[in-house]
Amino acid sequence: MMYDLLVVGAGPYGLSIAAHAAAAGLNLRVFGRPMASWRDHMPGGMFLKSEPWASNLSDPGGRWRLDAYCAEQGLTARHAHPIPVEAFASYGLWFARNAVPEVDERTVTRVSSGPDGFTAVTEDGQALHARTVALAIGVMPFIEVPTALRGLHPTLVTHSSHHSDLGHFQGKDVTVIGGGQAALETAALLAEQGTRVRVLARAERLRWNDVPPPWERPWWQSLRSPHSGLGPGWRNWFYSERPGLYRRLPQSTRSRIAATALGPAGAWWVRDRVERAVDLLPGQQVTAAAAVPGGLRLDLTGRDGSRRSLETEHVIAATGFKAHRDRLGLLSAELRGTLAALPDGSPVLGHGFESSHPGLFLAGLVTASGFGPAMRFVHGATFTAPTLVQGVRRRLRSTPVRGSVPVPGGGSRSGAPSPVNG
Repeated sequence: MMYDLLVVGAGPYGLSIAAHAAAAGLNLRVFGRPMASWRDHMPGGMFLKSEPWASNLSDPGGRWRLDAYCAEQGLTARHAHPIPVEAFASYGLWFARNAVPEVDERTVTRVSSGPDGFTAVTEDGQALHARTVALAIGVMPFIEVPTALRGLHPTLVTHSSHHSDLGHFQGKDVTVIGGGQAALETAALLAEQGTRVRVLARAERLRWNDVPPPWERPWWQSLRSPHSGLGPGWRNWFYSERPGLYRRLPQSTRSRIAATALGPAGAWWVRDRVERAVDLLPGQQVTAAAAVPGGLRLDLTGRDGSRRSLETEHVIAATGFKAHRDRLGLLSAELRGTLAALPDGSPVLGHGFESSHPGLFLAGLVTASGFGPAMRFVHGATFTAPTLVQGVRRRLRSTPVRGSVPVPGGGSRSGAPSPVNG
């Protein structure tokens, strides 16, 4: 059987794409464990940094929103009230049940290209064929660890996304590296459970986001600094609400923005928890690390050139992700090698999120250099899903397979998977 579309990944982007593709009447399959990163790679007690109203998954009718789920569950979804990660993960599962055809929870291990499209192989060896593929694989393939820490044993160094439970660090000495939300919230949770914890950051001082302005306020304040899915201000509004226009900026401008916009910062609601309980060492970079009895020794260099060392039992690198084409490991080497890349290594994309290989579409973090900072957040799915599905439909119309059914113009076709109530 030849599918119109295979969606690989069942996080916020994959589920949103699937909802729009199903509504458009495409013959699709969706693979992945729904909301796996949110369920398996974030410790209990964490909260979403984004506002609840900016954390919706996307379906064509806007019916399956986070506030609707919260109302059904008796939860609060209000401006300036952060949502627990566990609640958001449960919302994603609710969205999948209601807005998406059945999700196949097997892992796709390989995608390769062929004369009529693509072949995807699942973990148990089944091969499926599709005319187009949308990769919505999240952030886990793109984990970034500082050079000085690479190669050390996982008992000594882990990435912040490796932890769903920090309990085994209770009573130990842990050093967290990074100045963003993941580093600071991880440090707060560690300190609150009795771990001795410090944060190392390259920046001379940590940055904290301000408490957001009230949702309802005088018109002139809204005009001066509008709300957006990425925070207040016209620049954030542009990144958040106009990714299609962002893509038209000169490539050099987009590269600069991708490297600098919305840099590491902690949420306003975690600041007091960190400053009262965590040892903060800004302006420090790890230049070398080595295993020693009981843990590891870190050699540090300050921004002023000063040098010092410290010993710790474990390092958690909350140092983000680097979306490089070469880290798309589930693509066959031949297919991966055909992808044109931007100077930062991320794939070149067309206006419908199609890569330079016809029929291969990408979503999420890997698209941020092309479509802007919103693609690093859940909010980006609201633009990505309908735009990508439009791109898929254009591709299907332009490359018909002999004997295939014409691509529907919209709405559900007879026999297409339909959303179910649950």
